Amino acid sequence: MSPPTRRRLKTLMGASNVIAASNDADPATGAKRATAFARRAEAEKITGLFTADLLQIDPAGLAGTAGVQDPLIALAALSQVTSHIGLVATVSTTFHHPYNLARLIGTLDHASGGRAAWNAVTSSVGEENFGLDLLSPEERYARAAEFIEVVNALYDANESDAVTRKASGGLALDPAKFHRIDYRGRHFTVQGPLNVPPLPQGRPVQFQAGQSEAGINVGARYAEVVYTSQPKLEGALAFVTELRRRAKGFGRGDNLPFVMNSFHSVIGESDADVARRLKEKHERIDYELGRLKLADMLGGDIDLSGLPLDKPLPDSLLPEVTSTNRRRGRVEIFSRYAKQGLTLRELIIEAQETGHWSVAGTPEQLVDAIEERFRAGVLDVLTLHGLGNPDQEDLLLNGLLPELRRRGLIDTDYVGDDFRSNLELPPLMPVAAAASLARSA
Repeated sequence: MSPPTRRRLKTLMGASNVIAASNDADPATGAKRATAFARRAEAEKITGLFTADLLQIDPAGLAGTAGVQDPLIALAALSQVTSHIGLVATVSTTFHHPYNLARLIGTLDHASGGRAAWNAVTSSVGEENFGLDLLSPEERYARAAEFIEVVNALYDANESDAVTRKASGGLALDPAKFHRIDYRGRHFTVQGPLNVPPLPQGRPVQFQAGQSEAGINVGARYAEVVYTSQPKLEGALAFVTELRRRAKGFGRGDNLPFVMNSFHSVIGESDADVARRLKEKHERIDYELGRLKLADMLGGDIDLSGLPLDKPLPDSLLPEVTSTNRRRGRVEIFSRYAKQGLTLRELIIEAQETGHWSVAGTPEQLVDAIEERFRAGVLDVLTLHGLGNPDQEDLLLNGLLPELRRRGLIDTDYVGDDFRSNLELPPLMPVAAAASLARSA
């Protein structure tokens, strides 16, 4: 009897923006570019498209174009020009309501034929647009936990044959097969039932981002894929060990949750070419704007103006991580860098990657780094960059991806009919067992 085949590494790419620019001759230019990008990613057998989101315009422009489109609307459009690639929408559990979200993501799953996923974030910015004060991280994650519980309960409550297709092509709906959930928590009271029929996937795939103490607990308990920033292998090993330990404490098995990293790469043809590309990249940095970006990575409440670029930061400037209300995971990463003695210049260079895993090298060297994490069991899903970037696209398509395939690390075709099966997630837990687990945890 042959040993079971190991699940391969799954890949994501950031979806392109559908937005029209003021100088576009054709207002559909953005949508056409996003369509072409999605189709190319699907032709490369990329497992899914990922959309980040912010609920404000960053006044300093540090976030680039993040947040300029609603992820759900953009992905609904892209679902109609693709047929296999997964669609991951980032959604704030702090500034949305679970019933509305269940309807929106559920409809996307129907529209895409079972390819929807949502990435639960708690949002550390944007409260000014909702007339609210920003909750503490602990309160935001307590709300997120209830939010996910409500969404899952709504999906699980309705019977699989609640809607059937009539010979005429129309739908026949049986209201008796839509069931209430009568959820009462500290943050939400939701009666149900959900008025979107049962989903092709049962539930959309659950991603979650956040690596504070409270965030790790939410990911360990509810997420199927946890998105984490782990720039160093030793940190990744410690994080995944703790995440899976907590997940087992919640009664979960099957090596859940899967772990996702964003891989920020500089690809070169040779060592000399890599060095040249890195040098040019660093020369393009605006170090005055970089001070603002680093301050943001350190919680946003420190002033780095006037400090010498080639000296370390004074310890007195570094914030206490547990007293920070925004982006504690990033604060922890960059405080650690500062305590290691990195100069302000070096910290600003690191801040360009916002705390993510960053490697420069030839395709073979980059795949060595990826394979090391994959073989170590700390990497299941990887976000790749470079498609649509004239400087990196050819090296991605004709260097990095072929080398990953040559080593048998990524899929050469889609392995299932929906996103859940293409990620090779274990089957969803039966509804009764899931409810029992939630009550006991």
